[in-house]
Amino acid sequence: MPKARTQYKCQTCGYISASYLGRCPNCGGWNQFVEEKKVVKQASNKALPSQQISAIGNQEPVKLSEVEIKEESRFPTEFRELDRVLGGGIVKGSLILLGGEPGIGKSTLMLHVTGKLALKYKVLYVSGEESASQIKLRADRLGISSDNLLLYPETNMEKIRETIADENPDFVVIDSIQTMNEPSLDSMSGSTVQVREVTSELMKIAKIDAITVFVIGHVTKEGNIAGPKVLEHMVDTVLYFEGDEHHSYRMIRSVKNRFGAANEIGIFEMEHDGLVEVSNPSALFLKDRLQGSIGSAIAVSLEGTRPIMAEIEALVTPTAFGYAKRTTSGLDYNRASLLLAVLEKQANLMLQNQDAYLTTVGGMKLTEPALDLATCMAITSSYKNVPISGAYAFCGEVGLTGEVRRVTQIEDRIKEASQVGFERIFVPAANFHRINQSDYQIEIIPVKSLPQAIKLVFS
Repeated sequence: MPKARTQYKCQTCGYISASYLGRCPNCGGWNQFVEEKKVVKQASNKALPSQQISAIGNQEPVKLSEVEIKEESRFPTEFRELDRVLGGGIVKGSLILLGGEPGIGKSTLMLHVTGKLALKYKVLYVSGEESASQIKLRADRLGISSDNLLLYPETNMEKIRETIADENPDFVVIDSIQTMNEPSLDSMSGSTVQVREVTSELMKIAKIDAITVFVIGHVTKEGNIAGPKVLEHMVDTVLYFEGDEHHSYRMIRSVKNRFGAANEIGIFEMEHDGLVEVSNPSALFLKDRLQGSIGSAIAVSLEGTRPIMAEIEALVTPTAFGYAKRTTSGLDYNRASLLLAVLEKQANLMLQNQDAYLTTVGGMKLTEPALDLATCMAITSSYKNVPISGAYAFCGEVGLTGEVRRVTQIEDRIKEASQVGFERIFVPAANFHRINQSDYQIEIIPVKSLPQAIKLVFS
């Protein structure tokens, strides 16, 4: 008969104590210990999980020069935006984690993807939050119908393992990881130990049986995936599904990918009949822009390997109180405050008695330093009450002394601006020596400092 042993584990670093502690002696965190009951089983001849996984690969040291490189077999999802984020398609036997805000469309995206995959492969959709009839209603709205798509409302991991062994699907979807329960553990669903053990079991299924597993995860109020951080370390790919509830645009971002480049993004638009791919996001975000508007500048941002034209708007107005207010939406607040200080010190703009409101159009969240120059131009335009030409685009990082620093992949940024139809782009002078003006149908203006850029734009 297995015996249960009570222990306390830190939710931050994983430190284990026999008794409850107010402060973790390992990481210093306060009130981080949660009670766990660990079941001690009798020894058996059954192989351990690590031994089972290692059985499918090499068990002896191998020289690096003798390792054979095998091409990973990939499955296209029929969604080019998602394939781009995954590095070219789904790798067989991988474990993929998808996180996002409640109601953002995670289940809708996975139903879209599995509906396409079910045309060629067998898919098992395990739902711990919705009944089969609820999923069927959404599938009918999305126009999805296939005999290869199996719906299985269940949260018990033992039954899920048995069903996977019986059905032998090519793909498995777990919706969501926080609702799954390992019955051998005496703790509630969604707890640290449950999430860790369920993820470990799904990893074994993916690697030993060569079944691709999609895992949907909830996020906390801070925007991080709920559960221990080890969850993101264990999986092969971590995707975040982002968006603004007041906008129809959705962005899927890769923050970890063992089979491709990280920080890639894909753009979707939520419509009545589901998610629709956006193949040209630059044109989409600029289509409603007013020509000759004051306080608006176009930045050439880089998300992963994809350049995107993003509109940054600024409104600078005299403050009605003694303390100037700064508000941002889609931009980093601390970075915006820094740029306002640089403009006041280096460009002689009296902004200390001005309220400043900064936003990105379309609900996009942009944090790249190359947005600095466009942000400064938008602020200056609103302060001077002078519009910026609609044919101008900007990219460059601004330093504390007002210098415009180099950015990465400048050629791709210039090419994107040229294709969208811009006539002039302002770039850091440090990047200009690598550029051949004759290769582009756009005028390239190098700038060394912020005062020089302001003089060229507003003179």
